[in-house]
Order: sequence, then structure tokens, then C-alpha cells
Amino acid sequence: MAAALLPCGLAGGAATTAVQKPVDTQVLQSPDGLTEIGLLDGAAYRIDVPTNWNHSLVVFYHGYALRPATFHIAEHLSGQQLPFFERRYAVIQSAYSKTGWALKEAYPETEELRRYFVKKYGQPTDTYVAGGSMGGQLVAVTLEINPRPYAGGLDLCGSVGPTYENFNRRFAMRAAFDVYFPDVMPPLVPVPVDFEDTLADRDKVLAALRSNSAAASELRNLTGLRTDADLAHDIAYWTFIVGDIQQRAGGNPFDNRNTIYAGASPTSSAPDFELNAKVKRYAADPQAEAYLVRHYSPNGHLGRPMLALHTIYDPIVQISQLALYDHEVQAAGAEQNMVQQIVDREGHCNFTQEEMGNAFDELVRWTHGGPRPTPGVLRQ
Repeated sequence: MAAALLPCGLAGGAATTAVQKPVDTQVLQSPDGLTEIGLLDGAAYRIDVPTNWNHSLVVFYHGYALRPATFHIAEHLSGQQLPFFERRYAVIQSAYSKTGWALKEAYPETEELRRYFVKKYGQPTDTYVAGGSMGGQLVAVTLEINPRPYAGGLDLCGSVGPTYENFNRRFAMRAAFDVYFPDVMPPLVPVPVDFEDTLADRDKVLAALRSNSAAASELRNLTGLRTDADLAHDIAYWTFIVGDIQQRAGGNPFDNRNTIYAGASPTSSAPDFELNAKVKRYAADPQAEAYLVRHYSPNGHLGRPMLALHTIYDPIVQISQLALYDHEVQAAGAEQNMVQQIVDREGHCNFTQEEMGNAFDELVRWTHGGPRPTPGVLRQ
């Protein structure tokens, strides 16, 4: 399945096509360093090179975006990219030419940007790949299908593992919501193309949950979510994602006919029997399902060391996804290249700058022959 994401002219990491020339470029020199923005093959990009550059590079993937990412020449780096820049690494990032679950576009467009950087600024001493949320999945994708240019990767709260399994579960939970709270959300197949996941949508779901606390409790048990607020957020968000992928795939790729809903109540199986009898069952369109499997089903063959950082409770990318991918890596015989670390905190990508920087430092030491990072819960 990996070949589906390879850009034209890239096989096994060897590029044979000419590096494209960007358009609409702007360059700003400041006391902090050099910033370049522009368009490369239809995707906006940003390059930051610190004044005291150590001649190494971090290729950064941003996460799932409901709206197009934009870059402004005078804005300083912040967020997940900042720890790398502060450590004197150049940082490059693509906005991707499409929003949503953009794995199909994000990998080749970012690889094209990396090649452009090398041509203009020179071959880095070391290159690392990093990303958050969907970008964390892209870190794993990159280290599976094109590890050669990289020393290692840092996955921050990544939605790693097989896309089909992870998203099909979300689809199934949205179908369960419709049993408990019919007509609150729009149709599931297909999701209306104008559905946007607004605050009003989330408030509407939250009001419904609070109107029936028993049903809300059963849904929290099923989904593993701790609060009605988390559940309301995810029901609306999952609906948007389902619609996004249906549009990308040209049909419905999701199927809950073999889903057995279990765990609605810790004391009785009766709610499970009732839910399984009432829930609407949907069949996938084969071609749409094939699209989702291609984008992306990992093989676990991590070609370089990857350190994965996750919070102990993440209501958007649940930590069980990381365990599933870890099993695939072990089955592929690449377990020596993966370490998981858990931050004892709640929230999606809820890391401090220090925690992200320390994780990156551990990764760099590991790739230079130092100790393998210690897995498990990090003690504060």
C-alpha cells in the first residue's frame, strides 16, 4: 500500500525528476534568521533558517486542518515547531494543497519541499521528520516508505496506524449516537457536503447529551471519553471527518455491519443487546473503501528510529491507536526503531515546549549512538 503515496519519480527514496521552482516567493532576513514563503507545486510552504544554523533540518508535518493553513512572512515560529528552531535547526513545512485528511497530498508535497530546500540551501548534516496529530501519522508514513534521507522521527500525539480501522471506529460510534439521540446530527451516509463542524453543532450535541444523562453515560462508556464536552466535540468532529473522507473517496468507505457494540454499561449487557439491535448498519462502497485503505495502511517497517510522545488521555487521538501501531511495528520486526513515551496529562497534543524539546533531544542522542529513550510514563 505504501506505493500509493509515492510522488512521481520517487522510488525507494531516489528522486529522478527535476526539483520544481516555487512561485510567489518572499524572503525576510531578521535577527532570528531567514524566513522564506511561497508556493511549490500548488502548495504553500514556509522555510525558517536560524541565524546560528547548525546545518541540520527538521521536516515538519502539520495536523488535520478544517481550513487551509496559511503562512505570513513576518510571523515568528511557534507551537510544535519552535523547539526545533530554538535548537538551531532549520524547519520546513508545507501547508498541503488540500485540507482534511490530506495524506495523499501531504507526503509528496512535503518531499518536494525537502528536495527544494536541499537544492537551494545545501544538503543538511542530519535531517529529522516531525509532526503532530495527522502529522504524526505522516512521520510514520515517511519513515516507512522513504527513510533514506532521515536520521529519525518525532511523532507528537500522532494518529498513527491503519486509517481504515481508526476512522471506521469513529464512524461506528457516530452511528451509535444516532440510536441514542436521533435527528440531532445530519445524515451519516452521505454527510452533507456543507457540514462544517461549528461551535453551534457541538453545543447542539452537548445540549442533547445533558438532556438524557443515562444515554450520555452509555455513550461515554462506549467511546472511552470522560466528559460530555469531549463527547460533544468528537461527535461533531467525527461527522466532519466522515464527510471529508466520503468526498475524497468518491463514496462511503465505512462499514459497521460487523461491528459488535459492547461496553455501554459496566453492570449489564442489556444496553449492548439493545444497541446492536437498533443501530443502523451501513455497507461500504468497495472503491471508496480501497481509497481509505491506500491512504494509509502502514506496514510497520520503520526504517529509522521514531520516538512517539502522547498524553495519557487524549480525547481526539486515543492512545489505543498508538498501541495498535506498535503491534504492527513488532510484527514487522522493527521494534528496535520505535519507542513510546507517555506524558501524564490530559488533552490532545497537550505538551509543554520543554517536553517536546526534551523528546527531540533524546531522539537526536539515540540516532547518534546514544541510549535508546526509556519508554513509558514520564515522571514530572
